[in-house]
Amino acid sequence: MEKSADVVIVGAGVAGLVAARDLVRSGTEVLVLEARDRVGGRLLNGELPGGAPIEVGGQWVGPTQHQALELIGELGLRTYPTYADGEHISEFDATRRHYTGRIPKMNPLVLADIGQTQYRLDRIARQVTATDPWRAPQAEGLDRQTFDTWLRRTARTPGGRNFFRLITEAVFSAEPEDMSALWAAFYVGAAGGLDPLINVVDGAQQDRVVGGSQRIALELAAELGDRVVLDAPVTEIEWQPTAASGVRVTTRGGPTVRARRAVVAVPPPLAARIRYTPGLPGDRDQLVQRMPMGRVIKVNVAYDEPFWRHAGLSGQANSIHRPFGTVFDNTPHDGSCGVLVGFLEGRHADTASRMEPDERRALVIDDLVGYFGPKARNPLAYIERDWAEEEYSRGCYGAFTPPGTLTRFGPALRRPVGPLHWAGTETATRWPGYIDGAAESGHRVANEILPKLS
Repeated sequence: MEKSADVVIVGAGVAGLVAARDLVRSGTEVLVLEARDRVGGRLLNGELPGGAPIEVGGQWVGPTQHQALELIGELGLRTYPTYADGEHISEFDATRRHYTGRIPKMNPLVLADIGQTQYRLDRIARQVTATDPWRAPQAEGLDRQTFDTWLRRTARTPGGRNFFRLITEAVFSAEPEDMSALWAAFYVGAAGGLDPLINVVDGAQQDRVVGGSQRIALELAAELGDRVVLDAPVTEIEWQPTAASGVRVTTRGGPTVRARRAVVAVPPPLAARIRYTPGLPGDRDQLVQRMPMGRVIKVNVAYDEPFWRHAGLSGQANSIHRPFGTVFDNTPHDGSCGVLVGFLEGRHADTASRMEPDERRALVIDDLVGYFGPKARNPLAYIERDWAEEEYSRGCYGAFTPPGTLTRFGPALRRPVGPLHWAGTETATRWPGYIDGAAESGHRVANEILPKLS
């Protein structure tokens, strides 16, 4: 079966759906091809006992994520705040502490070290342009080293380095030694600093979508109707260097589509697995070969009620010792039960993914008992999602670059190749890796294409 359109879009995550909606509203004929049997990409709702939705993929939006918030408002959706009242739990050293605010009380030398390291990171991040980080004056030096190397040269205490390792795992679902210091600086700068990345109140974890974040994609897809084709994994894109020659997109089990332009709106490792005929320019191919995904297992654990609140706790916990190193209160909007959500990230996800399911569950529950006491021992439900096992994600939260990638191949990240255009949260200049970055990239690529169709 062959179909035709002005633009064919590969991927029905937020980036692809936003691009499609913008193009359709401008009178463009669009088809969206999605490999899965659902829309949303890395956004996915699960179900709690009793039927309430719970996010097993990306979920949060923050006050400076204007693209995401505008989109949520346009779709008639509402947000509500992540629960943050009460004391948080920290295990940043040998001592367990309850605290309020951003950082727990620690050894004054460690606190001073964290402060000076964050100051230097934020200062460098401000100097690295989010549009073209490879052009920054210090780009070459930063891109020659891992973020771990930079931290070891900057943070002076073991406690300070441990703090930033935990932050790296929580933000990137990767280890500091995995990524370039330039990528880390770009990412922090694109969020407006480290605080907006790690904070709940006034930060990236401030709000959730009523009904679960996948509703964003579901509402966009409903507006597009039968322009979205599911169960249609793209296997090949034929194109010609002359953009006017158009594209022919082949799927496995779905339609073949001829179009004037194509948008590839999937994670970089998946974009690399599509066969392009002729092959892509070397810079583009080398770039996506060097952009691995982070690795995370997200776990929601449901209880009869949010018992930690009665004990004056917020549900937020962090530890440099436990594999389940970051936890939040994820109780649904209707309050039908209490939920704690946490993450096995980076090296902890590597190890946990090799365990038997019962062994991994026991590890998570043991850590929750360590944080919140014996009431955490017997949950109503245990819901986990290993995103590295997802065939059409291959990891979360997003892709990153190791040393030497951005300065050598960065310009190929967004640059069109003939009739081919690139979207996805990793291509964003603000909040890459988040819903906001995905929405930005969808708007950008639509604006990029429209003048070329006239």
